[in-house]
Amino acid sequence: MAVQVGDKIPEAMMKVMGEKGPQDLSTEELFAGKKVVLFAVPGAFTPTCSAAHLPGFVVNADKMKEKGVDAVVCLSVNDAFVMDAWSKDKNAEALIMAADGNGDFTKAMGLELDGSGFGLGTRSQRYALIADNGVISTLNVETGPGLDVSSAETILAAL
Repeated sequence: MAVQVGDKIPEAMMKVMGEKGPQDLSTEELFAGKKVVLFAVPGAFTPTCSAAHLPGFVVNADKMKEKGVDAVVCLSVNDAFVMDAWSKDKNAEALIMAADGNGDFTKAMGLELDGSGFGLGTRSQRYALIADNGVISTLNVETGPGLDVSSAETILAAL
């Protein structure tokens, strides 16, 4: 079952690229005592994710931080190397590019997407959330293809 507004972010490990390669990042480290915007995409370098979803958050990250957000996180079921390359390609250095390589976080959230028909395997649904001290206060999950409720502009308006 998918998480809902009012739920605590489940415990899981992700990876981020550090100076010496991939390093662990726990949901506890990421969310405890912070206001966090997290948006998830089905795949780095895919059309909608690269052309619209990620760029919207890159452009609006400063505005979100002005509204009290401590971190803006992009999450995908990809590895840390891919997320790092995508970050550099899209000038997303101001964001935390979190790799959920095994899909553990995505499964714990109950927001998996079966992308096997596209050769992608199990991925994350497209969504965006706001969490305060690890508790979800806003959760916008896309119900179909495209980008509507999980856009940076929609999340910025909800802050």
